[in-house]
Amino acid sequence: MPDRRPLLIPSLLDDWFPLLQYAFASDIWEPVLLTEDQGLAGLGLRYFHNELCYPVFLVAGQVLAALNSGKYDPARCGVLMGQAGDGCRGSCGLRLTRRALDRAGYPEVELLSLNVRGIDRDTGLPITPAMVRRALAAAVWGDTLAILRNQTRPYEVHPGTAEVLWRTWMETLGEDLRQGRHLTRRRILARCREMTAAFRRVETAARDVQRVAVVGEIYTKYCHLGNWDLEKYLAAEGCEIGIGGLTWYALYYMDSHALRGPAPQRKLYRLLARLLGSVQREMLEILNDAGCRTLPPLSQVKRQAEGLAPLNCTVADGWLIAAEAAAWARLGYRKILCVQPFACLPGHIFGKGQYAALQRKLPGSRLVSVDYDASTGPGTVESRVRMLLDEELDF
Repeated sequence: MPDRRPLLIPSLLDDWFPLLQYAFASDIWEPVLLTEDQGLAGLGLRYFHNELCYPVFLVAGQVLAALNSGKYDPARCGVLMGQAGDGCRGSCGLRLTRRALDRAGYPEVELLSLNVRGIDRDTGLPITPAMVRRALAAAVWGDTLAILRNQTRPYEVHPGTAEVLWRTWMETLGEDLRQGRHLTRRRILARCREMTAAFRRVETAARDVQRVAVVGEIYTKYCHLGNWDLEKYLAAEGCEIGIGGLTWYALYYMDSHALRGPAPQRKLYRLLARLLGSVQREMLEILNDAGCRTLPPLSQVKRQAEGLAPLNCTVADGWLIAAEAAAWARLGYRKILCVQPFACLPGHIFGKGQYAALQRKLPGSRLVSVDYDASTGPGTVESRVRMLLDEELDF
């Protein structure tokens, strides 16, 4: 469709956006994942006070860098931003970016909000059944691939095999999503079995490796820009990495917001949660049968967190941060990196504010908090990560 307009999508979900982008395609919009990664914070800081949270600078900077490149006609392109509708940038990110675009000379660029809370209604991207089907498949497939790659990579005999296989499957599944194939529940799970079988055929060798879990605020947990390529760094150190997938985050969001809003909205959340939770359990059965270590289903993660996390804290990542940390510790990931952007108030209160108490409740594990900010040097962050990797846990 040559007349479709480019829909620019800033980085957020590295292991899912290559698939998830197809959920946002329409007769009007052609999704484009932004890849600009140089000087973004500095560019964003030209339009914001430096006490705003770090992801705000990066998102605005990446959008402005793409527009400044001359590759896109500002009068024809749009920018898609997710809006959780809760505290902090989850409800004001779109308006902050609008302000930056206007000041930078791009008032004609259309901003679209992806949200199910009814905020910024004049900019909302319509959510259709086809979008939901593609998003469900993308989330489940993205989770499956990330878990398989992360648990195969440290043991592969031929370095790079797991990464190549991950990219090959991303291309195959991306084509499925683009053409609308294999989107029934049965076919989604059949693809999970095929991926699992393919990764089990990778030649591996038994090795003594460190298992490191990463929990925290969504942008710094899932985006290489927000965590300065943390996953690549840990992989280079030979670590087996544990990161909760997108289905856990989506179910957390549905769970924490199902008690809010009008009755029809609450009912819809409960229906979607039952569907996704059921598919997630089947996905986990496939992975666990193949010997993978995974977080339990979200409902079980929440039950296990009772007494460890304040389950009434649902702003931003809320109780999910502590709950995932506890769940990973139970799976043998005794070293846990807790990542958040500096100046993220929900992250500091519901994340960092719980770590000391959580550490006391998880004997045998070690939690290290890492803040990311435009004014922090890479040496500071790396030293904290190294402190965790080099520590001998003998208790």
